[in-house]
Amino acid sequence: MKGSFFAFIGGAFITLQGVANSRISQDIGTWQTATLTQLTGFLTALSILFFVRDKKWLGLKRVKPVYLTSGALAALIIFGNVTAIHQIGATMTVSMLLIAQLSLTFLIDSKGWFGMVKQRMRLPHFIGIGLMIAGVIILRF
Repeated sequence: MKGSFFAFIGGAFITLQGVANSRISQDIGTWQTATLTQLTGFLTALSILFFVRDKKWLGLKRVKPVYLTSGALAALIIFGNVTAIHQIGATMTVSMLLIAQLSLTFLIDSKGWFGMVKQRMRLPHFIGIGLMIAGVIILRF
């Protein structure tokens, strides 16, 4: 239940961030918006980290170096979302984003990539992705 709540809140924040970033980019540009968003995100996370004060930094040595670059993906995510919202609107952008996320996580889970526990995919999983794609097609027309 708690995980579902955080997933819902995270999804709502992604949408709010995308729309806000799209508006900001009209005034200052897309890469400037990505920079500003990354900076404010860093400062917010750093502030929360100082407040929480956990000692998990010691485990940083165990993290594979390739995973340490994941923050760089955020700049590309912001750029992609802002550009898509300008071109196809917020609803279609979020719809396509969800299909892309679901499809890639489906592959990650079914193949056990990135050290994830391999999950067996069944017919309802395929039907769910198919219904989402059908929904986007219906939204488009």
